[in-house]
Amino acid sequence: MPLPFALRPLGEAAEWRRGDGTLSVTAGPRTDWFVDPGGRPATMSAPALVGPVDGDFLLGARVAVDFRAAFDAGVLVLWRGERTWAKLCFESSPEAQPMIVSVVTRGVSDDANAFTVDGREVWLRIARIGDEFAFHASTDGRRWELVRHFALDGTGELQIGFEAQSPTGDGCGVTFSDIRFEQRRLDDIRSGA
Repeated sequence: MPLPFALRPLGEAAEWRRGDGTLSVTAGPRTDWFVDPGGRPATMSAPALVGPVDGDFLLGARVAVDFRAAFDAGVLVLWRGERTWAKLCFESSPEAQPMIVSVVTRGVSDDANAFTVDGREVWLRIARIGDEFAFHASTDGRRWELVRHFALDGTGELQIGFEAQSPTGDGCGVTFSDIRFEQRRLDDIRSGA
């Protein structure tokens, strides 16, 4: 994989499989990352691989998900610590509709739906621009839609990577392919160019 940093596991133990330019994993039953704003216990069990990164960057991948239950997802993540992180998800809605979802956690998590997708794969991308971050998604890997523009303060080392989750189900298979990392500044947050 074209990543200039080592990946380390977070969350539930899982067998990650590396292929020719791919990374695959099956999330276990009832696994998730979510710090409920209503005060219910936090869940930080979903399997993830993350690694440290400095400076501006773009991390993107084509994400294919074997959707079986509501909220099954393949995810790109930003991580500073258990109460400071963000994730960009290709997720199944309660109506079994694949969609783009983002969660930003600053003490507690918020949750925002972006748009639905026709199919079981999509391209996701995270960009860092100084102290700002942008989440983008694409249905063809060329034209990017802005999902979210935000800051993620905190003192922990910034790490980025991949996660799979199955919060209400019995497990979910995810494959990340066409993984791309660029150490450069995104020119236009709105267009994703």
